[in-house]
Amino acid sequence: MADPKRANKSGLGYEVEKKMEQNYDREEATGTPANVVNWVNSLIDGDHETIPATDWKSINTHLRDGVALCKLINKLLKADGKSPVTFQKKVMSPFVAMTNIENFNKGAADYGLSTESLFQSGDLWEVRKGPFLNVINTIHSLGFVANSKEYMPAYTGEITKTIDRE
Repeated sequence: MADPKRANKSGLGYEVEKKMEQNYDREEATGTPANVVNWVNSLIDGDHETIPATDWKSINTHLRDGVALCKLINKLLKADGKSPVTFQKKVMSPFVAMTNIENFNKGAADYGLSTESLFQSGDLWEVRKGPFLNVINTIHSLGFVANSKEYMPAYTGEITKTIDRE
């Protein structure tokens, strides 16, 4: 869903975008997006439609309005005895979606996720594979914070370390 009015990236911007897409592909090979989808679905099942597939476009499309993310963080906050975040269930404009996404990030920070682990709303809203890795990494890190608080169902993702020599 790239914007047809937007110029294609070239030069350094193109190289950075390709590198980010390769990083996503590497995480996908280790199973991180699948683990994230399984955990999110186990938390929101019954409260929200589950994510139908583990490919990045399906995940992105499903999370894009921020509603599922807000429902996810509200379950975690409630279990931790904290106030839920507010969100709008009917998203009719990008502004409402961005507000929902920002409220998720605020809730994640309140839950205990470091601000360095949060993503920017554009990483989700713009539907680009490379930046979407930031969204996956945020939920991945949130899963580990939830595990440290012994929240069930537990997140089953693993920490993988890679060395980028470029």
